[in-house]
Amino acid sequence: MTVETVRLFDETRTDWFSELQPRPIPVRLWVPDGSLEQVPLILLSHGTGGAAEDFDWLAERLNAEGFLVAGVDHYGNTYNGDYLPEGFAFNWERPRDVSFLLNSLIRSQDIDTSRIGAVGFSIGGFTVAALLGAEIDPAIMSAVIDGTVPAPALPEFPDLIPTLRAKLDADALSGAVADGTGTLADSRIRAGFAIAPAIGRLVDQQSLARVSAPFELRWGGADDITPPEDNALVYLEAVPTAQGRCVGDEVGHYDFLGDRDDPWGVRRQVAEDVATFFRGTL
Repeated sequence: MTVETVRLFDETRTDWFSELQPRPIPVRLWVPDGSLEQVPLILLSHGTGGAAEDFDWLAERLNAEGFLVAGVDHYGNTYNGDYLPEGFAFNWERPRDVSFLLNSLIRSQDIDTSRIGAVGFSIGGFTVAALLGAEIDPAIMSAVIDGTVPAPALPEFPDLIPTLRAKLDADALSGAVADGTGTLADSRIRAGFAIAPAIGRLVDQQSLARVSAPFELRWGGADDITPPEDNALVYLEAVPTAQGRCVGDEVGHYDFLGDRDDPWGVRRQVAEDVATFFRGTL
């Protein structure tokens, strides 16, 4: 396995510091040993405030199956850059990042386009669902932004909504929601795996009912950041193709991250589940 990093730029979207600069797309590639002719691909989306490197443990297992793995450090929502309120609130930019990355990889690598999957953690789990057809409900999203509905708790950015509203006026926020709450589905992605997914209550339930690709879920029973009843179980019950299970009543949200101890052995277990899922669906 070889790990490579590259910095791409999406000229169709702007840097939130300056409208004159394109949106940066930092990429981490985990390249399997051996031939890269017609290589299958797994796209990876990290959790809120995290980074692709948090999932070296998962990419290594997927490399062993022969998959090229590529993850984005989502701009404004990664500790490898500045935390920006737009990066935490405008979650629709994440699936756009992944589709942009996919376009770039198809141009630069010999990708087997019939074997492309996506895996994500926390808000990255929503990212995967969005790539399969899930859509944020615009009415609920607007209510969160204007304070009518409480925002999901974010330890990484506890004053998110006040900061966002101080930075952008009502018209700008309304325009952003209108721009981002339609479909972001990418039909090239054939299957998705979500680990402890987030914002289940912000997603339009009818859009979940239209998801037709294989969709697998894993979560921890002690997750108090994305409680399963408001997140993983929402996706599981609404998506017709969804299957999933709890990986332990004692497992918390951050036990899936690679920068800490793994007392329950959950990362090895989930890595095997992810590898088995994509081996069977792609």
